[in-house]
Amino acid sequence: MRSGDGTGHPGTERWGAGSPSPTLALRLPYTGLSSLGGLPPALQRLLAAPTQLRWLDLSFNRLTAIDPVLATLGGLQSLHLHGNAVSCLSEVDKLAALARLRRLTLYGNPMEEERGYRRYVLALLPQLSTLDFSAVTQQERSEVALWGHTHTRPRPHRASA
Repeated sequence: MRSGDGTGHPGTERWGAGSPSPTLALRLPYTGLSSLGGLPPALQRLLAAPTQLRWLDLSFNRLTAIDPVLATLGGLQSLHLHGNAVSCLSEVDKLAALARLRRLTLYGNPMEEERGYRRYVLALLPQLSTLDFSAVTQQERSEVALWGHTHTRPRPHRASA
C-alpha cells in the first residue's frame, strides 16, 4: 500500500499536516482470492477513506465473478482484474457505476474469448482511456458507438457440459 508523496500519481496524494495520509492504492495480486466477501470490513479497518481508493490490483487470483462491492469504491480510477477466472462477460455490468474508472484490465479471464468482448466493455464504460493496457483510440470509440446501437447485451453465458 502506498500513500502521499505529492507527485500526483495514484496512491501519492499529499494531505495536510496532522491529517492521516489515506492509502490510495491497494495491491492484492497472487493472493489466491476466490471472492471479495471480506473486502469491505478489511478496507474499513485498513483505510482512512475506502471510497477514496483510486487504484486496486486484484490480478492473478481465482475470482470467478466481479463482486458488486467494487461498485461501492466510487473513487477507483484503475482496476486490475486480469488473470482471474471470470467467464461471463455480463459480469462487467457491475462496474458501470464506477464513473471515475479510466484504466481497466480483464485479459486472461475466460470472458475475453467472448465475441465482442472489447466492444462490449468499451460501450459499457465509455470513460475508459485504456483497456487491458491498450489505449482506447478515437476511431475505436466511433466504432464502439455504432456497434453499441445494435449490440446491447452479450450472449448469456452457457456452462460447459
